[in-house]
Amino acid sequence: MTGSAGMDRQHAAGSGNRKGHDDATQLRAYLHLRQAELERRLAEWVRVPGVLGMPEHVQDLRRSANWLAADFREAGFPVADVLATGESHALYAEWCAAPGAPTVLVYSHHDVRAAKAENWSLTAPFGPVIREGRLYGRGSSDAKGQVLAHIEAVRAHLRVTGGASPAVNLKFLVEGEEEGGSPHLATLLEEQAERLRADVVLFSDTLLWRADHPAVCMGLRGMLSVHLEVYGPERDVHSGAVSGTAPNPAFELGRLLGLMHHPDGRVAIPGFYDDVEPLPDDLRRAFGELPFSAEDWLARSGSGAITGEEGYTVPERLWLRPAVEATSLIAGDPLGISHAAVPAVASADLSFRIVPEQRPEKVAKQFEEWVAATIRPGFSFSLVPDLATAQLPYRTPAHPAVAALERAMAKGFRAERTGRMGNAGGGPAELLSRTLGVPVLFFGTGLVEDHWHDSDESASLDVLLNGALTLACFWDELATMQGIGDDGDGHLRQ
Repeated sequence: MTGSAGMDRQHAAGSGNRKGHDDATQLRAYLHLRQAELERRLAEWVRVPGVLGMPEHVQDLRRSANWLAADFREAGFPVADVLATGESHALYAEWCAAPGAPTVLVYSHHDVRAAKAENWSLTAPFGPVIREGRLYGRGSSDAKGQVLAHIEAVRAHLRVTGGASPAVNLKFLVEGEEEGGSPHLATLLEEQAERLRADVVLFSDTLLWRADHPAVCMGLRGMLSVHLEVYGPERDVHSGAVSGTAPNPAFELGRLLGLMHHPDGRVAIPGFYDDVEPLPDDLRRAFGELPFSAEDWLARSGSGAITGEEGYTVPERLWLRPAVEATSLIAGDPLGISHAAVPAVASADLSFRIVPEQRPEKVAKQFEEWVAATIRPGFSFSLVPDLATAQLPYRTPAHPAVAALERAMAKGFRAERTGRMGNAGGGPAELLSRTLGVPVLFFGTGLVEDHWHDSDESASLDVLLNGALTLACFWDELATMQGIGDDGDGHLRQ
């Protein structure tokens, strides 16, 4: 890697030349001219309710993929195919007309989370509106806006370079099952292995730190979902008949959840931290350089308070430390007039966020053993870990394309320098890297204030344009770099 690092320094020294400045200025001017068209197309796509996991929206997922295929073709892509995956559809597009240049596979998704219209205050979930520079609607930021930023980047890149095709070889895989843990992605990668060969993957389903402070995401945590049920009476029993004598699983589930953390915020499951590595010094320093204040974070995240593991900063807790969250709790019948019964079952869905060296199957076993040892007599339980959709953590290795992305982000966001950050959530980055045998880089246009998975989701139009400019500059950067293209045998040249 010594030669690559030297190449990066030489390239960085010349990256501030007049031509680079002029290109960025032209790209920005062109993208601003197309802003109204971007708004129109994003609104049109948001109106397609491609909700994963709801039978009534299965056909909408296909419509969403078909809509995207048409948009890729309109942008000039010679290949844009819709592929069936489970009950959904993925989009594969490619434009590979640059022999010897790097080949980039861009990963993202077009499926969206379910939305309850009664919880949305600014618009209906699939009735997009623009307010104060933001486009509101389900999927506007996660992740349809991110995908359209890529398409706009290609248009701008071609317009400014005057080329008939991109200067690098571009492939896109936009799946339709990400919100369900990508259950069929591994099969799709295997079936489409030849088409998906690339030198690097660009993962575009992630966040920026702040709109005014770009930072390159260097990895994400893994994820394990677990469904826990605690059982009490043999059936729901009228509380007036048994109150004070019957085992109430709602209380026992609450007790278990309350015992899952020590007072200092550490997860109390024995062995949970056994495989957790010490914090990497380079990332800890980089995260410490990000502009952070509790007031800003609370205002943008809407989280109300800062909690968690003591002894670590908020960025470190988000990106370098493991965690567990309860994402749903159910006991009894919550609808209508109270049944006034001791419920037979109480359930919880939990999401474990894991870090390098932790394994989902080991965490699941540790949790099950802890529940078995902690639950009181009179109760029983069942615990089902979703290992089929579990995701391993991933960190981007040292690679010259990272420096190229940093330079592109500095141009795209008109910043003197860029920082480095992580992704607190999960995603199939490790699967993509392991299956395709190439490194994964991250670039997305989401912000914590975009309210992913919540009501009134929105995307900043300025950030989408800056993101498109970043990507257009990134393709230019990669095209001028030596030693990252295909050597003719499908092997990465470095």
